[in-house]
Formats: sequence, structure tokens, C-alpha cells
Amino acid sequence: MSVVRLETPPIPYDAARFRSTAEFYGRYRQPYPLELIAAVAARIGLEAGDRLLDLGCGPAPLAIGFARLGLDVTGMDPEPSMLAAARAEAEAAGVRLDLVQGSSYDLSATLGRFGAVVMGRSFHWMDRPATLRALDALIEPGGAVVLMGDRRLYGTPDWHAVLDRLAERHAPQRYADRRVRRQPDWVPHEAVLIASPFAVVERIGRILPRERSIEEVVGLAYSRSLTSPAALGTAQPAFERELRDELARIAPDGRFHDVIEMTAVLAFRPTPEG
Repeated sequence: MSVVRLETPPIPYDAARFRSTAEFYGRYRQPYPLELIAAVAARIGLEAGDRLLDLGCGPAPLAIGFARLGLDVTGMDPEPSMLAAARAEAEAAGVRLDLVQGSSYDLSATLGRFGAVVMGRSFHWMDRPATLRALDALIEPGGAVVLMGDRRLYGTPDWHAVLDRLAERHAPQRYADRRVRRQPDWVPHEAVLIASPFAVVERIGRILPRERSIEEVVGLAYSRSLTSPAALGTAQPAFERELRDELARIAPDGRFHDVIEMTAVLAFRPTPEG
């Protein structure tokens, strides 16, 4: 069966996209369950001492999780403040990471070979087909590309709609990038993987409850490139004031209850055995 190889133009590369988010990212993003990280490593067959690359590592929640399993982990990110946060988080966790400044555009043989490459909520910022071609030269036979992320299945009250509306009002230039991923012609990650050397795709996940306060929703907003302090600029005070007011209006008790699916999409190369 042939696969139509389509791809929307990549979102323009911006090495500083997550500048000013590092202090919020680790505190307010939904953490990856350690049992999901362990399930990914087991499915690929990774063992202690095997090399793994966390591409777009941010403050390294994934890198640290895999390092706790005894893997030899390299974290790569273009933003120096993220690497500084990753270094501090790894030291606090008592694990060793090899941290490299760079992006998917800097993938080369100098990095060596890896049993797997993981990306947490970062693949959509890349030139996806080009990244997968580059990774094909770096991932060992039998290895995998792993895309990890989360999505909200259900929640009340709906703070997402409030945040989305205010982001469009106060950060219109960044919001334009978000629109790209909402267009009908945006090719989902799974289809891009199937059209790549890593065409055998599967998914594993965990479904979890999550309760947030108003303070945590505000912190989560600042952890996102769309509504980071740098993206908002002089609009930040008005954005935060309106966000807090709206959140208090829809949730007088200040609590928000979500059901979240944490997922890992694993992509392997086809084998002669199928």
C-alpha cells in the first residue's frame, strides 16, 4: 500500500521561542508518569547503559525519567535557560545528563547513535520529515522514535476556552502559529511517521485526573510559548489580570478538574518479518 507523502510547511524556526518559560515549565506542566516512561523503555527493549536522546528536552522531565532507569541520556535544546533548568533539575534528582545546546536542525553523526529518540511536546515545532530522515541515521537498528504528550479529555470548568480567547487577544502573532496546527491540511504526527523510515506506529498511554488552582492555570499559561512572558511583552499585566478575573468568575471555588490522557506514540522501522 502506498502512502501519500504530504506535509504542511513547518512552523518558522525560532530558537528563543521558549525563552522566559523555564521557571514555569517544570512547576506547572503535567508530569509524565514514571510508569509510562518505564513502559516505553520496556517496549523498545532499552536496558541500563543504552543511549537515549531527548530532543527538545526543555527542563528535562523526560530525560530525568529515563535516566532514572539507568539509561545514558543526552538532552538537547536550543534555549540556554532551559538547559540551565535541566542541569539544576538533574542535580536535584541525583542523575547525570549530557546536555547539548542545539535543535533538530543540528542533528548530526557527532552526537553518536541512540537506542531511541524521545520528544515531549516538541515535534510540531520541527520540520518533521527532515527531522525523521536525520534521526534515521542516528537510531540503532531496532530503535524507535517516541513522541510523548498529553491531551485533555474532559474538564470542568473549561479554563482552556478562557486561555485560548485571551491568548488570541494579547499574543496575536504567536496565536497565528497555533492556527497553523488547527488547519484542515495540517498533517497529524502519526501520518508523518507512517510516511517516514519509522512507519510502524503504535500508541500506549495512561489516563489520569488532574486538579488545578487558579495560580496553577496562570503558571501553566506562562509555561507555553503562546503566552510566555516574552511573547506577551507589555500586554502581560492585562493578560494576567483578565485571566485571573475570568477564572474566578467561572470557578468561584478556584478549582479546575480535568481528565488527562498522557500518551507515547512509538514508531519503529519496518522489519523483513513484518
